[in-house]
Amino acid sequence: MAELPKNTVGDGPRGAHNAREVGKVVDLSARGPALGDPLSGFRERRGQLSGMDRLLSSKEHTFWVFQVCGWTGYSFLRTFQAITNGQDLFYFSWVIIAAALVGLSMTTLLRQLYRLAREWPLQWLLLFVVAMCGACGLLFSMIELYIAPMIVPGLPPFTGLEMFGNAMFETTALFAWSALYFGYHYYQSMREQQEQVLKATAMAHQAQLKMLRYQLNPHFLFNTLNAISTLVLERAEADANKMLTKLSSFLRFTLVNQPTQRITLEQELYALGLYLDIENVRFGDRLDVAFDIEEDAKSALIPSLLLQPLIENAIKYAIAPSIEGGTISVGAHVDGDRLVIALKDTGPGISDLDNIVSQSGSGVGIVNTRERLMQIYGPNHRISLQNLEPTGLGIFIEIPCDREKRP
Repeated sequence: MAELPKNTVGDGPRGAHNAREVGKVVDLSARGPALGDPLSGFRERRGQLSGMDRLLSSKEHTFWVFQVCGWTGYSFLRTFQAITNGQDLFYFSWVIIAAALVGLSMTTLLRQLYRLAREWPLQWLLLFVVAMCGACGLLFSMIELYIAPMIVPGLPPFTGLEMFGNAMFETTALFAWSALYFGYHYYQSMREQQEQVLKATAMAHQAQLKMLRYQLNPHFLFNTLNAISTLVLERAEADANKMLTKLSSFLRFTLVNQPTQRITLEQELYALGLYLDIENVRFGDRLDVAFDIEEDAKSALIPSLLLQPLIENAIKYAIAPSIEGGTISVGAHVDGDRLVIALKDTGPGISDLDNIVSQSGSGVGIVNTRERLMQIYGPNHRISLQNLEPTGLGIFIEIPCDREKRP
């Protein structure tokens, strides 16, 4: 991969493009937290649905899946118990099936009771669960041992305390069921809270991106309207009309393409052309722009209107202060799986690359570009400033070379 200056972004105070430290590179990419794509974490989590997630598609469906699986497992356990005790499986299998149906009915009833008590204080809820499992365990044992002699020939009826002979086993099974029930609902509650946090975070990041993008438009709009006003006063109707037409097309482009959207570099260059046409009316021959864009780079995706604020910053500090004007060059090429963009001007450069701070609205473009790249790509990008020889400032950007997925 071609060696580029390390990530640096920021903005200097008004008039910063003067005495320069030639060749020095300042890395500012690590100066802010790597926030990444505001929607990617949420999309990845929502997109990674396992087979279990599809099986447990709703709470009602999940309940009955666990009911059937749980009491089927109970039946196998009781069958193993009957085999080890030497009991006749032909008859005892019917007792086991009847017990499983009784248990399924009881847990269905417990579900309705637990729904009413789920929001109780923890100590009362635990006491309620213990009491209900104990009572249902006793009733479960009574029902099972009452019907067993009716099914198994030669099995004498159970009387007195004998009716509670299986109460410990049945109570344990109901405790286990209750633990699974509340565990599942706790897990679901945690997932819902996590999704809410992810959505809120994504919305906050999206709002921040919009704020960063739209912070640029008033600055450019005021300059353009002032220039149009000057042209009208000077009775340059043709130039004023041309400027208004280009401004209308440019603003339409900014409204259609949201700050969270990525577009191809070719589309970005189209928008940049609209912007430069407007500035050409203001500066005429004083503004010279040179493009060196590789064909392979044109289809790469970049954040919408990424370059315009950087060009605006170059015009403000490199072209506007000079009577002779100057040149701005825009280059882009693909290096492996990276898109490399270079913007250079012939201005005076920046005096202090170590102290690039946005003040009084100056240089908002560079600061916002840094923040947008940090929001979208996190640490997976590079952006740097460097004073050039014999004069000028270079801005170098390196981002992943993503392309539109074709159906």
